[in-house]
Amino acid sequence: MRTLAWIILLLAALAGCDGKKQDSDKPQDLSGVDYGKDFHLTDFDGKPRSLSGFKGKAVVLFFGYTHCPDVCPTTLSDLAAALKQMGKDAGRVQVLFVTIDPERDTPQILKQYVPSFDPGFLGLYGNALETRKAADEFHVVYRKVQIEDSMKHYAMDHTAGCFVFDPSGRLRIRMEYGEKPAEMARDLESMLGTH
Repeated sequence: MRTLAWIILLLAALAGCDGKKQDSDKPQDLSGVDYGKDFHLTDFDGKPRSLSGFKGKAVVLFFGYTHCPDVCPTTLSDLAAALKQMGKDAGRVQVLFVTIDPERDTPQILKQYVPSFDPGFLGLYGNALETRKAADEFHVVYRKVQIEDSMKHYAMDHTAGCFVFDPSGRLRIRMEYGEKPAEMARDLESMLGTH
């Protein structure tokens, strides 16, 4: 029975990575949940990173991969547009992109890809075990999907959506895939207490 429940949860979560808008584009309130407490990964410059290093800023944490054809670049583009709409308050927000594909997403690739959306965005990575641990901490599921019967060609199905922390480091909301930049900006301003 427990296995069946896990399979249902996995299928529901993976349904978010097909590029379709979710039923609700409103953020999900995560205040008080018992997960999403921290992560321990490395940024593309080789610096160890954890949530405590960003105290004083609202943090947006997004799990994805650089070969993603739709959800990841759309989300990062929308976040960049949201920050532009926020004006000077954008400096109080840190966007973190965590790769779920460390096999292909090297620090060099992350350093080229992630800041191309906004120079302040950081790319984070870990080995396979560290990546799994970080994803599990946030109830993010992902899996490799082979393409063209080749081990070289694959995609990654993954949970879509962004986890948002307030400046004191508490997980507060999950912005669903499909939120418009103006809605994202309002969500982030509410984390900063400016809206």
